[in-house]
Formats: sequence, structure tokens, C-alpha cells
Amino acid sequence: MAKFLREILQAREPAFSQAIRQLEGMTGRRGTDVAYVADILARAHAVMRQIGLDPADTTALELYKALGAHSASATLFHSTDDVALLIDGHVVSFNHDDIHENLSKTFELRTAKHVRCQIQHGMTARYVAADGDNEVAIQEIVAQAGMNICDLSDYHEQKVASKRAVEKKPYLLFIGDIFTDAFIQLDEKSSKVIVEDDGKKWLAVPYGQKPKYERVDIVRSVGPAPNAAVSCSRLGLDAGLMAWVGGDDVGKEALSHLTREGVSTEPMVVERDKATSYWYVLRYNADRTMLVKSEKYQYKWQAPKTTPDWVYLSYIGEDSWSLHESLLDYLEITPNTKLVFQPGTFHFAWGPKKLKRLYARAHIVIVNREEAVDITGADYHSLRGLADALHAIGPEIVVITDGPDGSYASHDGKLYQMPNYPDPVPPKERTGAGDAFASTFVAALAIGKSIDEALSWAPINSMNVVQHIGAQAGLLKRSSLLQFLKDAPKNYKIKEIE
Repeated sequence: MAKFLREILQAREPAFSQAIRQLEGMTGRRGTDVAYVADILARAHAVMRQIGLDPADTTALELYKALGAHSASATLFHSTDDVALLIDGHVVSFNHDDIHENLSKTFELRTAKHVRCQIQHGMTARYVAADGDNEVAIQEIVAQAGMNICDLSDYHEQKVASKRAVEKKPYLLFIGDIFTDAFIQLDEKSSKVIVEDDGKKWLAVPYGQKPKYERVDIVRSVGPAPNAAVSCSRLGLDAGLMAWVGGDDVGKEALSHLTREGVSTEPMVVERDKATSYWYVLRYNADRTMLVKSEKYQYKWQAPKTTPDWVYLSYIGEDSWSLHESLLDYLEITPNTKLVFQPGTFHFAWGPKKLKRLYARAHIVIVNREEAVDITGADYHSLRGLADALHAIGPEIVVITDGPDGSYASHDGKLYQMPNYPDPVPPKERTGAGDAFASTFVAALAIGKSIDEALSWAPINSMNVVQHIGAQAGLLKRSSLLQFLKDAPKNYKIKEIE
């Protein structure tokens, strides 16, 4: 069965067979490739029987012509995105996009690029379903399995444009820095937290020695903006990312990861003489300490080819001020584009006076309680006062997160409070919880949900993220999120604060 997949995917040996063995060992799920091939064959044969072909007595050319003759039937091919047959060494694709492209081609010049990409995705999904905690590692193994299929940016951009045209989804453009994170789980016996008299905490390891660590997990393409983009893509929206990477392997891997997640990389900027930002995250219990080093890039605004319905601006480097000015100029000529502002480190350093024009243009501002105090100087103990002070500098909708005390949203004179969704088990790691919350709130509004509905969606994605390592592994599909909402405890309810 592995041979069937290898030949369909045109994968190289021994890399492909080694990858299958690695995936089986990692997930403990042997025979995944066999089950997947059996599923592909069953769906292929079902289609063939529907169009009057005998699966045991049909040549590749006969099948190719018959599929083309039925190309107008979208229903016939509704579940064949990842279906292909290998007949006498010839690959014949049942993918509807391939079939349409092949209408103008001879059998010898036929394409199967769409089905190959979908099979690569399908194979990845099956192993991830077996071991979701190792999703990132699984994706990397598949990407290195002797194939070079889904890194085709042209293919990805065409699919994004096609889906946009047919489904008319809102398009969200995310802007901000992107990193690769190395999560280092510290050994609790060789590290500790020191608390000073003033309450300040320090993470400590023995100086000048060789303390042990438990494990390292490499997580690619993260940061508030890419996390939010992946979140919205999984929730079924069209997402594009404007971020800056170097020309190194880390940057290439970041682009590949985004493509696999369905995020448009067309707005991305590659500075080939630079490195891609790399951070180290020291994990102690469920908390983390981040060692950060952001590379310096030429932050130049580039007007997107597709006018976004929403622009979501988050953490970005300190040399990006001119980009902010250009972005605001662009938003003046696209008044229907809504701006979401989730401030980052340097936005707080610049202060609200320098960012006056940005806050005034923002449709939504999302901050935590301490950040709201930092921006406005209002009383920490008054949520209403903090919300009103933020409204006073511009945004129509204000969202304030408050750690274990839940979250708040303010709009049109009303202030709502939402508790956190209960953790099923203690959190593994908290990185990305805020990004999951913010992006899910925005995604819900973008598809037409009310503010109270959006506020009930957001904590669910945040809850699931902290059950995984890294900011993206736990991000939910919309169907899974809605199931959590359906199963929510009775006290998971929004209330209006009078």
C-alpha cells in the first residue's frame, strides 16, 4: 500500500518509506497507509460504478475520458479531492480541479497536481488524528518524505482565489512578525522559581553547571499575527498573512507551514539576505519564559492584491513605524475595511499619543486588563471605566481579557462579561491562548455573529490551545468549536454588567 501512495505522489526512496516508518513509530498507528489507500480505492470504484465502468476491466485512457465526460457533475466528485487510481503505471486523478484542467489536455499531458496535494494533506491528517500532540512533527516528516507537492505557491493561491470567488467568504489580512519557537521543557528537579520580596519572579537554573531538560518541541510559523491567521483559516475564513522572513530554511519552512494551513502567503515578504526570527521558550510547569530575538527587516507596506474585508494588526518590530503610516493611508481609501488592533510590545512603548490615528481608525481593540490600564491610565478596578476610556480614543468595540476572571466586551454602551471555558484537564502550556481568543472573537464577528456569540466562541479556542504545546496545535475547526459550545456547562453564560 505504501508503494501505491509513493507512486501516486511521485515520492523519492528511501525517504518515503523511512517517513512512513517514522510516522508509525511516533503515532503507534501501524497500517494507517493501508487504511488510507483502501479508502481511496473504495471511493474511486464507487464513482466508476456510477458512470458505468467496471473497476476490474477499465484502462487508464478509458477512465480518463469517462471522467472528463462527466466533468460538469460536481455532485459526482464531491468527495474525491484526494482520490486517484494507478492503472498500468498511469496516474488518473478524480480531483475535480484536475479533471477540469485536463479537459484541454491530451492523456499524455494530463495533470494530477491537485490530487497529489490533497493526498499529502490527507495522509498528514490521518497521522495527526492518531497523535494530535505531535502535529507539528508529523507535518514536518510528511513534508520531508521525498515529495515536493504542496509547496507550490501558485497552486495554493489559485485555490484560495477560487474558493473566495465561489463561497464569498470574508477575507482577513493579518499583519505582524513571525517566528519559530523552540519549546524547552525544563526538568523540575534542576530548575526553580525564585520570588523576591517585591513579588517579582525569576526562573533559575544552576549557574555554570549542566542541568537536564526533558524535551524540545520546535513550533514553526508562530507569533500573534500568524497564530490568528491559522486560527481563522481553521474556522473556515479566508486568511492572508503579511509577515517578514529570511531566505533561510527556517523561512522556507514557515511558508510551507502556512500553505498547509490554508493561509495565503501572497502578502509575505522574503528578505533573502536575512535570517528568520527564532525564539526559545523555557517551559516550567504550565508557564513559560521566552528568550526573544527579532531580526531586523525592511518593513515596507505593500497594498494587497485583494482588498481585505478586515485587517488585523498585531505584534511587529520597532522599525515598522512607516508601515503603520502607510497602512493608515491605505485604510483611508478602503473605508469598508475594518481594522482590528491587538497591540504588541512596541505599540505599548510608542504610547497612545503616537498611535492616536491608529486607535481612532480601529473598529476593534483587544487587550488584557493590565494593558488597558497602560494605554488609558484609567482605574484598574473599574472595567466600565477602562472600557469607556478605550472607546474615548476611537474603537467601536473594546475587548478586555482578565485571566482567570474571564473576559469583557463593550459596544454601544453595553458591557458584557464571559467566564472562561473550563479546562478538561490542567493546561499543558499557555502560549497563544490570547491569540486564539482574539482571533476567534474576530472570526465570529466577520461571519456575522453577534458580540455575545463571539464572546462565547473565543474562550473555547483559548481553552483548547492550552491543552497542547505551542500556539497552534490546539486551534479548532468550527465544527469542533461548536460541539464544545453545545456541551458547555450551564454556568458558561454571558451576562451584561449594568
